[in-house]
Amino acid sequence: MRKILFGVIITLIVLFTFKYCGDKRESNIVLQESTALIQEQIKNVGKLVVTEGHFSEVFNYRNSKDIFGEFFTSEKKALVVVNADVTVAYDLSKIEFDIDDINKTLTILSIPKEEIKVSPDFEYYDIQADFLNPFEAKDYNDIKHIVKQSLDEKIKNSDLKSNAKNRLISELAKFYILTNSLGWTLRYNNTPITNHEAVQKIKL
Repeated sequence: MRKILFGVIITLIVLFTFKYCGDKRESNIVLQESTALIQEQIKNVGKLVVTEGHFSEVFNYRNSKDIFGEFFTSEKKALVVVNADVTVAYDLSKIEFDIDDINKTLTILSIPKEEIKVSPDFEYYDIQADFLNPFEAKDYNDIKHIVKQSLDEKIKNSDLKSNAKNRLISELAKFYILTNSLGWTLRYNNTPITNHEAVQKIKL
């Protein structure tokens, strides 16, 4: 009787051991699959998000120079037409993140700042100057400086940067959708992202 009871106990221990090992192995497989999916998603999102804009402006450039004191003034001027293509981009391959397999947490450590590229095209019309006050390299540099300041202000007051940010948020929302579907937690700045509204409120 004791031998039979002992045999039953041994059999139960073996069965439970196999079941425990099988469950643990299955859990590890699922965890590895989840981690691989998250890494693949980060790779897919890690691209350049670009928002494009175009600005046109006309400038009247004037520069006066006194000759022989105030007795004679020489003026040079030009009409400048500027067409500028502007891009606001986020290079998401530069996102820094940490994957915690044990706690099933994806933490976004940092998000790259936007990169603004301005490509202006200058066309000069009606350039008027004389021998005493000719157009020089400094005049062209001054015009470019004035145009740059004007374009910077226009970009600042446009919706170009906000549109780029909205596109970035849409890409970041994919992290939340994936982690949430896998039962993981998404964190940014040590704060859990628990819903879509929290994704929208991410401060860049």
